[in-house]
Amino acid sequence: MSTLIKNGRIITAEQDYTGDLYIEGDTITTIGSSLSMQVNTLIDARGKYVIPGGIDVHTHLDMPFGGTVSSDDFETGTRAAAFGGTTTLIDFAIQSKGTRMRNALDLWWKKAEGKACTDYGLHMIITDLPDAQIGDMSDMVREGVSSFKLFMAYPGVLMVDDATIFKAMRKTAENGGLICMHAENGSAIDVIVKKAIADGKKAPIYHGLTRPTTAEAEAVNRAIALAEIAGVPVYIVHLSSFDALQRVSEARDKELLAYAETCPQYLFLSIEDLDRPNFEGAKFVFTPPLREKWHQDKLWEGLKTNNLQVVSTDHCPFCFKEQKEMGKDDFTKIPNGGPGVENRLQLLFEGGVNKKRISLNRWVEITSTTPAKMFGMYPRKGTIAIGSDADIVIWDPNAEYVISAKTHHMRVDYSMFEGFKVKGNAEIVLSRGEVIVEKGKWLGKAGRGQFIKREAFAGAWR
Repeated sequence: MSTLIKNGRIITAEQDYTGDLYIEGDTITTIGSSLSMQVNTLIDARGKYVIPGGIDVHTHLDMPFGGTVSSDDFETGTRAAAFGGTTTLIDFAIQSKGTRMRNALDLWWKKAEGKACTDYGLHMIITDLPDAQIGDMSDMVREGVSSFKLFMAYPGVLMVDDATIFKAMRKTAENGGLICMHAENGSAIDVIVKKAIADGKKAPIYHGLTRPTTAEAEAVNRAIALAEIAGVPVYIVHLSSFDALQRVSEARDKELLAYAETCPQYLFLSIEDLDRPNFEGAKFVFTPPLREKWHQDKLWEGLKTNNLQVVSTDHCPFCFKEQKEMGKDDFTKIPNGGPGVENRLQLLFEGGVNKKRISLNRWVEITSTTPAKMFGMYPRKGTIAIGSDADIVIWDPNAEYVISAKTHHMRVDYSMFEGFKVKGNAEIVLSRGEVIVEKGKWLGKAGRGQFIKREAFAGAWR
């Protein structure tokens, strides 16, 4: 199979030029101008942007949580991602307490087998780390699972203590893994939540009001301090507030290897959405919670100044009917999570590029290139270069689109961004040289996605 993409405006994190791409099989083999050769597929990208496929490094597909399971599996989730221009994602395998990491890895491979429509990687969530099993972390790195997530929240379920976090960090100093932290002070939050429930404060809005920004900032600061003692980098997931961002910024000013991602929901939504009538606020229950609106501008500034390096989605969808409704009388029983894997590039193009908050190059950098570098996939993924996988999106900057549950491809009955109007959308999406989406039509197939064996953390690039 061969493909020639002609006349496109090629945008990478570093470059912006007009040119042609020749793809042989699943790899970009030639980049030039006025290329002419016999090919199986010819794509004229005149007037369009040609960008590397998006990489979403934070999703939860087919994930058990709170007595139910996230509504997208590896087939529906990766397909929806592709419609939005994301061609690779990294999901989370969850180690059950009392079991080995290998058990979780095998289980998540089975979840993806025969279903994944795009390439994918896996992080390992550590919930149990006795001394006898610390070596399992190095086994995971050898398997290409080179990042580990630990929780400072959800006591009794996912939360681990500081000693466990520090032991895991010290091990990554040996094996090159990267620690990812869910940073909230879960113990303090648990006390606040119990008092709210006792006082009869059970509506969705209290999910936000019981998880203060200071609880996030304190945990971020603690995670960075532990990483500094261990002499390793740390990556803060789904950072939601200016308070927490300040802690990351201060650490980076001291030249510590502190990194962080945010998500579209924190850039576009606010705590007011949790207060929607008729239990509609439950649609916006995820953790960390939505913050006051003024935090949005601070997070955009963080993306501009590179104190935030990545935008992921934390895609963890639960249907409003039957699933979110489990917490109708108690916000603590609302499954935590929201859908977003399909709309990330659209929202960041509209809110970032069109609103002139970030450049085209920065848009590609935070949605594709830095995720690939941070998580051991670059330059195979995350750029347009000779030898790179032909994960390519033909992006129409003038396409107008209204985000809606009526038209999205995620297997969930609502959109967090219902009615949002965006200008700019993926027109053609290639995964390893194969056209899988073309003008709103699905051409791919379940099971074609490959597991990406990722390299260890690349080192002290900033």
